[in-house]
Amino acid sequence: MSRARRIKRTLSRVILAGAVLLAAVWVAAWRLPLPERLSAPASVVMEYRDGTPAHVFLAPDERWRIPTRLERVDPDYIQALLALEDKRFFHHPGVDPVAVLRAAARNAVTGRRTSGASTLTMQLVRVLEPRPRTFTSKVIESFRAVQLEVRLTKREVLAAYLQFVPYGRNVEGVEAAALAYFGHTAAHLSPAEIATLLAVPQNPNRRFPTAQNLARLKAARDGVARRLLDAEALPRGTDDARVSPETVLREVHATPVPQDLTPFPREAPHVAVWLRAQRPEQTRLHTTLDVGTQRMVERLMRDAAVGLAQRGIHNGTAVVVDRQQAEVLALVGNFDFFDTKHGGQIAGFATPRSPGSALKPLLYAMGIDLGMVVPEQLVADVPTAYGGYAPRNFDGRFQGLVRLEYALSQSLNMPFVRLLERVGVERFLGALRAAGVTSLVQAPGYYGLSAAVGGIEMTPLELAGVYVALAGDGHAPALRLLMGEPPAGAPAEVLSPGAAWLTRRALALRDRPDFPERRRLTGMPARVHWKTGTSFGHRDAWAAGSGPRHTAVVWLGNFDHTPSVHLVGADAAGPVLFDILEGVGPRGLAQQEDERLHPPEDLAHVEVCAYSGHLPTDACVQRKHVYARRSAVPTARCPYHQHVEVEVASGLSVGPMCREGRKTETRVYVSWPATIRRWLEDQHRRLPEPPAAAPGCEPGGARAAPSIVSPAPGQVAILIPGVPASQQEVPLEAEASHERALTWFVDGALLGTARADERMWWTPSVGTHEILVTDDRGLTAKRTLVVRVRQ
Repeated sequence: MSRARRIKRTLSRVILAGAVLLAAVWVAAWRLPLPERLSAPASVVMEYRDGTPAHVFLAPDERWRIPTRLERVDPDYIQALLALEDKRFFHHPGVDPVAVLRAAARNAVTGRRTSGASTLTMQLVRVLEPRPRTFTSKVIESFRAVQLEVRLTKREVLAAYLQFVPYGRNVEGVEAAALAYFGHTAAHLSPAEIATLLAVPQNPNRRFPTAQNLARLKAARDGVARRLLDAEALPRGTDDARVSPETVLREVHATPVPQDLTPFPREAPHVAVWLRAQRPEQTRLHTTLDVGTQRMVERLMRDAAVGLAQRGIHNGTAVVVDRQQAEVLALVGNFDFFDTKHGGQIAGFATPRSPGSALKPLLYAMGIDLGMVVPEQLVADVPTAYGGYAPRNFDGRFQGLVRLEYALSQSLNMPFVRLLERVGVERFLGALRAAGVTSLVQAPGYYGLSAAVGGIEMTPLELAGVYVALAGDGHAPALRLLMGEPPAGAPAEVLSPGAAWLTRRALALRDRPDFPERRRLTGMPARVHWKTGTSFGHRDAWAAGSGPRHTAVVWLGNFDHTPSVHLVGADAAGPVLFDILEGVGPRGLAQQEDERLHPPEDLAHVEVCAYSGHLPTDACVQRKHVYARRSAVPTARCPYHQHVEVEVASGLSVGPMCREGRKTETRVYVSWPATIRRWLEDQHRRLPEPPAAAPGCEPGGARAAPSIVSPAPGQVAILIPGVPASQQEVPLEAEASHERALTWFVDGALLGTARADERMWWTPSVGTHEILVTDDRGLTAKRTLVVRVRQ
C-alpha cells in the first residue's frame, strides 16, 4: 500500500473518529442534565418603580444571589470582563482552542504552569460544580462547558456567569456584589468599581472586603485597572470628554476600596414579604412604589407611632395611590416590623377591618344615582330599631330632621341606615365588589343594615380603591402594585360623574367634627376631600381622602382587637392623613381653579322646596335650585308643607262640608312626620302643629294610609328566657298625619288607640302575629312579626 493511501486512510479514520466523538458529545450534551445548581433559586428582589432595590431576601441556600439580566449590567463592566477573562467568548464553543494551544506552549517553554486556558464558560462550570484541580476535572469541565454552549445561548451563559461568580463568603453574582460593596446596583459602575469587581473573583477569600484584606484587594484592583487600560477596556469618558489612561489610573488609585459590606436593602418589609407570598414564582418584583413617597410616609407613621403608643394604639397602616394612574406609590404595613409583641409583621394594608363610617360617601352617592335623594333633602335622624339592631350616633345624640349633606359631613348614622334600607344591602355590596373589594363574605343575607356604619370588613387597600373611584368620577380601576402587569380591563363604572362630584363637594366641607384642630391653625392641603371612620367599640380609626392627584388611606388600631378610647378617626387617623396628603400633594395648586365650580354634564339644576329639598308642591312658597342627575331626579313631592283651609275668626281648619257660612282662607302649614314628633315628645319638646278641626268639620289633608315603622319589615323579636314578657314589650309605631288617631290590633284583638305621634306597647308571646293599624278614616296597614325565645 502506498504511503499516500495510508495517509489518506489514517486521515479518514481520524475524521470519522472525530465525527463520532463530536456526535457522542452532542448527544451526551442533550441527554445529560445540566448542572443542578444552574437552576438554584435566586434571591427574591423587590424594586421601587425606578428599578432601585427596595428589599432583598436571602436565597434558599442562604446566599445573596440576585437574578441577573445583561441589559441591567453596565456594558463597560461586561467589556472589561471579556477583555480580561475571555476575549473570544462569543466565538468559541465553550473551550477556546487558541487559548489552549497558547497556554500549552507557554507552559512548555517555562517548564511550569504560567498560563491557563479557562473560558468564562469553564469558570462557570467550576462555580456550579467545584472539583479538584486535576486533568480529569479539566476534561469534565470542558465537556460541561461545551454542553452549556450547546444548550444555552451565549447571552444566557454570560448572564449565568454574572449571577454565580463568587465574591467571597455568601455573596454571589455581580448584582449582589455591587450592592454589598458599593451600595448600588451594577447598572452604572465607575472604573474603580469595575476593577474591584473583576479582581475579587480571582481570589475571593483573600480579596473579600475586610480590614485584613485591604492591602491585597487594593493591589489586585490597581493591577487589574492597569491591565484593562493597557487593553483599552476601561472607560475613559465620552469621545468629546475623553481623559488619558494616566488620569483614570490616578483616580482608581485615589479611590478607597470597600473595607466591609454594605447591608442589603431591607425597606418596606411588609410589602416585600406579602408580595413574595402572593407571587412565589417571581424572583424580581418590580413594584409601582415610589422610593421618596414610601420613605416619607414611613417617617410620618413612625413619628405618629410615638404618641399613639402612649394612648394604647400599637398598629397602623397607610396606603397612597396615584389615582390618575391607579398605581400604589406607598404601602406601610405597620409601625415596626420587628415589634413582635404587637404583631408587627402583620401586613395591615391587606388585613380586613371594620371601616366604621368610611363607606357612607359611597352610599350617599348611590342614593343620588338612584334618584332617591339630593344633598339638600331633609332626612330623619331619630332613634329607630330594626329588630335587635338600634343604630346610634357616635356622640349618642340625635338631631331630628337634617339635610343629607349635613348628615354626611357630621357622620350621622341613622340617616344612612335608612338610606341603605332604601338602596338595598345587596346592591350596596355589589358596588363595593365592582370597586375591587374582595374581602366580603359571599353568602347572601350575611350582611345587614349595619353595613352602612361599619358592620362589614375590608382592607385599607380595598378602601383606597373605593376612594379612587370617588375621586375619579365614579370609575374604579384595578389598583396596580407591580409594574408591567397587564391591565385588568376597563375601569368599572361604580358611580356617575355627577353623583361622585356632589359627594366630593360634601366631603370638602370643613366645618365638621372630624376637621383636625391642628389644621385650623396650619391650614389644609389644596383641594382635599376626606372622610373619617371609627368602628364600634373604638377598635379601628380610619381616615381616607384624596387631593388633586393622590388618594390616601390611614388605619390605626390594634391587631389583637384591644380597644382604646383614643381610637377615633377624627382625632387619631385624620391628622396623619392630612400630613400625608400635604407631603405628596403637588405644590402651587392652591391658587388653581376649584373643580367644584364646574359640575359634570350629567347634572342639572332642579327646583326644590327651599325647606325640605323635595320637589315643591303648591304649598311650598320658598324655593331654590339644586343639582340633581338629569336622568335620576327624585320624584317625591314635599311632604312637609300643606295647604289648610281655616276659619278666619277661629283659626281652626274646615273642610268642604262645613265651610258654608264661615269666612275662610287657605294658609300654609308645616307638618312634621310622626317619627319626629314622637322623638320630640320623648325629649319633652313639641313642634308647632297645623290647626285642629273646627267643630263638625272633617280634618283636611291628603288621604294617605298610615305606614308602620315599628316593628320593621321582617323583624324577629327574641325573648330572653327568665325575663317576664311584660318587661320585653314591643313598641308599635306608625307614620301618619299628626291629627290622626291610630287604632292598633294584634291578631285581630284590639290593643288600643293613640295619636299618630304616640307609641303603643304590646306584650309579646311566642309565635307569628299579625299587627294591623287603622286611622280614623279607615285606612290601614299590616305587618307580620315573629316572636321566638332565645336558644
